[in-house]
Amino acid sequence: MPLLRGKPELELVVWPEDRACDRRWLLENIHGAAGVIVMLTDKVDPELLEKAGSSLQVVSTMSVGYEHVDVNAVAKRGLKLGYTPDVLTDAVADLSVMLALMAGRNGGIGISVVQKGQWTEYPWAPFGFCGPQLSTTAASPTRKIGFIGFGRIAQATLARLVPFGITHCLYSSNPSSAPSSERDAQLAQKYNLQSVKRVDIDEVARESDVLFILAPGGSGTYHVVNETLLRKMKPTSILVNASRGTLVDSDALAKALREGWIWGAGIDVVEGEPQVSVDHPLVKEPKCVIVPHIASATLETRRDMATRAAQNLIAAILGGQMPAQVDLRGFA
Repeated sequence: MPLLRGKPELELVVWPEDRACDRRWLLENIHGAAGVIVMLTDKVDPELLEKAGSSLQVVSTMSVGYEHVDVNAVAKRGLKLGYTPDVLTDAVADLSVMLALMAGRNGGIGISVVQKGQWTEYPWAPFGFCGPQLSTTAASPTRKIGFIGFGRIAQATLARLVPFGITHCLYSSNPSSAPSSERDAQLAQKYNLQSVKRVDIDEVARESDVLFILAPGGSGTYHVVNETLLRKMKPTSILVNASRGTLVDSDALAKALREGWIWGAGIDVVEGEPQVSVDHPLVKEPKCVIVPHIASATLETRRDMATRAAQNLIAAILGGQMPAQVDLRGFA
């Protein structure tokens, strides 16, 4: 906010509460705006753009994803679209590793036992609360880590996993993207891995000890993790989703956990969030660790995201290079 308030040529209209902006308030106040900063919870559609009027020049979202923005409608009006990649990469990678550890080591079950005052009902046992170890051991010297999507966040997650002794990295990515064999060889050499290899999604599922879902949302990746894919995974494998809830079929994942197709899951995003009640099929599964979409929720990262969103808006309105602009060529 200081960055915006420091521009006297800008008149600010600010939602006054520390919660998601009320849709009605936004529609009532956007008319005549030159730019708008929105969150993931704000639907940018023709209705909103029509309310803004012809003065609108830029939509700046404080997020790396922009599925909440009708990019065709934005492009059709000749508007600029800003977003906040890069600044949240490390925070999301950190949380992805945390979820893998929590799911593998039955962290959700353990925390629940303590918080419900049930610890006395679970005296120590040789294999009590045991789960698959993320790091390699002398008796188990191979660890294969898989990724669906292998962009900035996936590669940052890979870097964090190296000290655990992982040996192989497998990933699947958009079929339209060109292979990056040279980059993969460089990553393998840099991290002393036996291989970094692009394979088909079925092989990623079959071979991975931990499978990280870190691909963009949208129609092309809707329910890419479904019953068919989950049945291919190892019974000791872990699934982590820190991208978008729509990539994972919640009912299929709940079934996989309930019937033991996989060991556990760590989930930051759920399809239909925040409408996730105690009756949700994933909430009912003890081996599913769920946090409420907090992958970027560090003080440092949220400040950086807000700064980037403000910089994008200022540059678009007052002239200058937007730090992060979505390429809208091909839309509209």
